[in-house]
Amino acid sequence: MLATPEDAARVQWLFLDLNSYFASVEQEVQPHLRGQPVVVVNAAADSTCCIAASYEAKRLGVRTGTLVAEAKRLCPRLQVILARHEIYLEYHGRIRAAVERCLPISKVVSIDEVACRLMGREQIVENAVRLAQQVKQAIRDHAGATLRCSIGLAPNQFLAKTASDMRKPDGLTVIRKPQLPQILFPLELQDLCGIGPRRDRRLRAHGVHTVEQLCRLSREQMTEIWGSVLGTRFWLRLRGEDFDDRATHTSSFGHQHVLAPEHRTPEQAAAIAKALLHKAAFRLRQAGMYAGALTLYVLFLSHEHDWGGKWGHQGLPSWQSCSRFPPCQDTMTLLKVLNRAWLACPRHKPLLTGVTLSDLTSGNSLNLFSDLYEDPRCKNLTAAMDTVNLKYGPSTLYLGGVHEVRHTTPLRIAFTTIPGAEWK
Repeated sequence: MLATPEDAARVQWLFLDLNSYFASVEQEVQPHLRGQPVVVVNAAADSTCCIAASYEAKRLGVRTGTLVAEAKRLCPRLQVILARHEIYLEYHGRIRAAVERCLPISKVVSIDEVACRLMGREQIVENAVRLAQQVKQAIRDHAGATLRCSIGLAPNQFLAKTASDMRKPDGLTVIRKPQLPQILFPLELQDLCGIGPRRDRRLRAHGVHTVEQLCRLSREQMTEIWGSVLGTRFWLRLRGEDFDDRATHTSSFGHQHVLAPEHRTPEQAAAIAKALLHKAAFRLRQAGMYAGALTLYVLFLSHEHDWGGKWGHQGLPSWQSCSRFPPCQDTMTLLKVLNRAWLACPRHKPLLTGVTLSDLTSGNSLNLFSDLYEDPRCKNLTAAMDTVNLKYGPSTLYLGGVHEVRHTTPLRIAFTTIPGAEWK
């Protein structure tokens, strides 16, 4: 059946993006911060980076990822706030409830983004715009009077997200199918979700420097550049086609932590790495998965000229170890792996440590030729600890090796991952 002009002008998705979310919540909770340039950080040090910036700070050149020392230079009146992730999670729940007063949420994309599929007469543009305005008002009335969001309305979720980024803060942008692809031409390549620095470089190597050039590629050309069917899907999304994405699966569980000055010793870094492993292993079990590899990463402050290893972020020396073992999920077995790997870690002054569990499977297999197989007693003990920690909080039961640092790795929210109730 051919689409009618009315069908072509409809929008199927509403995408909501909270503006400067962490900083905005701080301004909501602390009224004296309203109208002030604010950044949120995970550590009280000028050497750390901003994880969020208010629009007052952004207007002065401060962005997410800006070092605090540089942010203070750009903005002498800057208010630096230590992150309180529990509050951001609480407001996330309030915002979801406010949105659902107006229409059901189809997908929680991240801590500050949700997508809603529009149905029936909701898809008529005039009705969709009224609905978007009602959502904005509901957030102000029921979540926070100063909280603002940008909303995009479009034929598919990809374009609705793109539209939500086109006008900030507090914007409302509509993309209709007849406007495609010309409405996208003023954007930069990396303004499109799915095009990061690496994809950008690949496109430019193929002579594609603008969104207009990108949109003029044939389906076959885009598929070739992407090297997979993902290129075909991207081509279709740019033209407003709406289809269900295949389910994606988590490929790893991990955490990293910038060490406070008092914890920048090999011994304290090792203890914090164990605490990070506790968190990652807990998430692994909650997902019903088993890991077959553990990667341990350390970034150092040392600048010795005879450094023989790799150089990491901002030109600092780094060290990484990847250990493989029969699939397991209990913390005690994984700690054995970490302890062995740590023996090879250089004894320089550490700045950051991270732990990642990967090679995930949905089951394990007994390997009698390895001393790293799961002991049923350890597995039962881990299950009992999980039960207690789920009920009373994540630090109720823990292994003695992390006692001194158990409070140094608090809840952190990645923008694409929302912790469950177990980490509240």
